[in-house]
Amino acid sequence: MRNRYYHLIFLFVALVLSSCKKDFLDRTPSADLDEEKVFKDPALVAAYADNAYNHLIDEYARFNAHRGTTSQASDEAVSGNTDVSVRTLNQGLFHDHYERGGAQLNDIGDVWDRAYAGIRIANVMLSRMKAAEPNTIVANQVRVAGEMYFIRAFLYFELIKRFGGVPIFDKPASIFENIDIPRNSYQECLDFILADLTQAESMLSDSYNASNYGRATKSAAIALRARALLYAASPLNNPNNSTAKWQAAADAAALLLDKFKLHPSYAELMNLQSSEEYIMIKIRPPRVIDGFLLDFVMSPGSGGAQGSMNPTQNHVDLYDMQATGLPITNAASGYNPQNPYAGRDPRFYANILYNDVSWQGRKMGMWSQYNATTDTYTYGADFRPNNIIYSATRYYCRKMWPEVYVRNATQRALFNFIFFRYGEVLLNYAEAINESADNVANRNLAMARVNEIRSRAGMPSLPANLTQAQLREAIVKERAVELAFEDFRWYDLIRWKRAKEVLNQPMKAMDVVRNANGTFNYTVTTLPNIYQKKFEDYMYLYPIPRREIFKSNGILKQNPSW
Repeated sequence: MRNRYYHLIFLFVALVLSSCKKDFLDRTPSADLDEEKVFKDPALVAAYADNAYNHLIDEYARFNAHRGTTSQASDEAVSGNTDVSVRTLNQGLFHDHYERGGAQLNDIGDVWDRAYAGIRIANVMLSRMKAAEPNTIVANQVRVAGEMYFIRAFLYFELIKRFGGVPIFDKPASIFENIDIPRNSYQECLDFILADLTQAESMLSDSYNASNYGRATKSAAIALRARALLYAASPLNNPNNSTAKWQAAADAAALLLDKFKLHPSYAELMNLQSSEEYIMIKIRPPRVIDGFLLDFVMSPGSGGAQGSMNPTQNHVDLYDMQATGLPITNAASGYNPQNPYAGRDPRFYANILYNDVSWQGRKMGMWSQYNATTDTYTYGADFRPNNIIYSATRYYCRKMWPEVYVRNATQRALFNFIFFRYGEVLLNYAEAINESADNVANRNLAMARVNEIRSRAGMPSLPANLTQAQLREAIVKERAVELAFEDFRWYDLIRWKRAKEVLNQPMKAMDVVRNANGTFNYTVTTLPNIYQKKFEDYMYLYPIPRREIFKSNGILKQNPSW
């Protein structure tokens, strides 16, 4: 941390993506500027503060030059790509995942570095504003301070959800100051986060003009509080299952109930300019394919270079039947294994591309066909066996692939990173209130909010007589479907301490055979070993980057078994 934290000269990098003139993040200087010179110019001070936003995690595809996601680490998807970004997470080689060649490919070293760099910006701003330095005066001082508290809290939350307790820095360190300090406990970090959010909530507003859309708001601070408390109440961090922690999480989420609305169409959620469901999003203009690096999501049949973000059959099986609301494993559900994509939860069609679905003016082809006369195989445009640039599972991810994106086309599309949306808040509240006490009243409160989400999707309500345990499992499934591919599943499995159980199950695919008459036969199959995953108990906490351990002279302690 020493090298990162002692920088006195900051590189302000302009956003790679062009922005409209109203985008406040587009005001960041693009030259090397001495910090003291920055704080002699109020305009540069404002840009310095805005630069803190650039340290938030704001891409779903952020591994290996933006060609890997946490979905591929979880049971949502697999990756056929042989790079180290996702594969080494799947194999449990978290250290190697960061250390090879010194590349920052994943959730460990890169997050550690960017979080503490952003925390330092927040600390510098807060320290100078508290000192009331004349040159630090900027417009909207109260709002800016609130944003710094929010961003610092958000970055510390991103650290503790991965590593557990980390060192807390609440002010910028001088060049002569010893910053090799021990880790604080998880609870100490959580208390620090909550204190920052109390400050943020008192300073931020929910009423900003269009030029400030995308900034932290009071509601965003409350949403972060609810998420942080939910993680703190979860089994990983609440081994004694204190119901008071669950109640605190429910109370925080309850502050946002009915303040926002679910967007009418689930399928549009990632591609909207604005929405009553959005609490906070990353503002971006429409992006071209190359600017979005979609080539790892797109099928080669549409010009994708890798096509290696492949939803698993394990994930597909979580989508219940729409008419009955029953899982496909229930004989009464109406599921037909030879017509497996008919009548499913409508969110399935918004999230998954499957064989023979209409897409971009053609039918997706994930099939193979054998010709006995010529003893040859032919394949659909979107599948080749044992070829890692095509889907290994016979599925592609529709949620992350706007339909206009075809190679050599000039179309652009919005694709948002959603920090917080109301659908997540409803699920956070439902989970927390269900766990806070085992009684009918709480279960009814939880089911009412889950049913709001299901109603938007076009699914029937949950059965009224569920037990606490049954409702818990219903919420687990609802999160998997509603929040699919939005950077939740991997961390949910970890905080619930279910990753070992779920990820060590065989990862499966669908084998599709095309018949001579144009019909298809469907058979669920287990993927080869290269796509299987490994998770052990010690992996519930990430390892602290080794370089940080080594240069702390034994003060910074590693997580167990790493």
